[in-house]
Amino acid sequence: MQSARAVTTLPRVPPDPASPPVARIRRAVADDLDALVALERQVFDSDLISRAQYRRHLDSASAAVLVATAAGRLLGSAVLFFRRNSRTARLYSLATAPEARGRGVAAALLASAERLARERRCHALRLEVRTGNVAARRLYERDGYQPRGRRRGYYEDGADALLYVKPLR
Repeated sequence: MQSARAVTTLPRVPPDPASPPVARIRRAVADDLDALVALERQVFDSDLISRAQYRRHLDSASAAVLVATAAGRLLGSAVLFFRRNSRTARLYSLATAPEARGRGVAAALLASAERLARERRCHALRLEVRTGNVAARRLYERDGYQPRGRRRGYYEDGADALLYVKPLR
């Protein structure tokens, strides 16, 4: 089973004053597939979502893939899962391109994921994040996510994950 991930801990790159600070968030389409796979490889070292998995998620009623774009470039992505008969959605993955870090892309994707979960009548959003991913933990905690447990050896490389949950109003 592939593990959930979150914004990686790569160093922030100062914003480029010539580039727009806010990205457009939208549902991903098949034409985004190459860029999604490239972002996945750029951002994560393990627990990668494969091209076939992305393709399935794009066509699935129980999944949603969101992308953040600006000037025709993919700056970030979020993958959400919805289970039948459950009012809790799962944020499976949140990725931000290194050149877009520190510009609000992850926060915009997270807000859009929450909106989508609310639209699907979910009462909560949950996620797992590496214990060592301080930047992601800070983002989630700042946005009202509460730690609800630890999953030992959760990731392919044996790293632990913290479980976070946020009630959606």
